[in-house]
This record gives sequence, structure tokens and C-alpha cells, in this order.
Amino acid sequence: MAKLILDGAIVDNQWQRLDADALANGLPDGKVIVPLDYWQSHRQALLERTDVGVCLEPGEEPRDLVDDLEALPLVAIHFPAFKDGRGYSYARELRTRFGFKGEVRAVGDVLRDQLFYMQRCGFNAFEVRADRNIEEALSGLKDFSVTYQGDVNDPRPLYRRA
Repeated sequence: MAKLILDGAIVDNQWQRLDADALANGLPDGKVIVPLDYWQSHRQALLERTDVGVCLEPGEEPRDLVDDLEALPLVAIHFPAFKDGRGYSYARELRTRFGFKGEVRAVGDVLRDQLFYMQRCGFNAFEVRADRNIEEALSGLKDFSVTYQGDVNDPRPLYRRA
């Protein structure tokens, strides 16, 4: 079974991320992550399940899920390339503007050097790129012991944390 980092630990990935081709034969049983357009077109049926998450692609907006966030256990945010930073804003928006308490998962081109900053923006789960060492990536969450600016976990700047 594939592994991921969840809340600072390496665990088995219980979720299967599906694309349009995989969904052509219908939705399988078990924990699944579906694309936003599939969620929107099958919303009523999917709201009856507690094991369906949604994946946002670059250019799709978290606000499109605002009415459904209480029902969603997981929102995945896809990084097609490490240099695409829109996902950072999406995670922050989910946490601060919309108050999402579920799992926010980074998927795609996710590398060790990004994890510390992703966590500060609201991600708590990371599917590290398959060609990278997940144990090494885990250490990226502890690259810095002090931050000057606030973040989604503690919005106070350093001088207010005395």
C-alpha cells in the first residue's frame, strides 16, 4: 500500500484518487477522491457517502465547495508542477476563510522542500512524489524551529508569541 505523510507521521494511504477515465465505469466502494467536476455533477448522490473527497486542480476555486465543506472529510489539492503555487493559496483559503477542519492533502509534484511551507498554509497531508524518499521528506516539516510571521496554525507574529 502506498504511504503518505498525515499529521506529521508516515501512514498507509487509505484513499484512492480517481480521474475521469477511472470514473467512466462508475464510482467504486471505499475511500475515493474525485475531481471537482465529477463532484458537482453527482453532488446529491455523493453527499450521502462519508468516504468521498474532492480534488482541486489549478484554476478551480475552493469557493466552489463552500456549501459542501461540512460534508467533506478531505480536500486534495493537485500540484502539477512544484513551481505552481496556487495550491498554497487554496489551502489557506480553505482553512482561514471557509473554516475547513478536514484533511487538506497535497498531491502531485510534492517535494520535501515544500512541506514546511505547505503546512504553514494549512496542509496536513502530503502525497510525496513517488520517486522521492518519504522518510527524508518527513524531515522537511521540521526544517525551521522558529518563524517570524503568523500562519494558519498560529496567526500571531513572533513578537506576539512571547
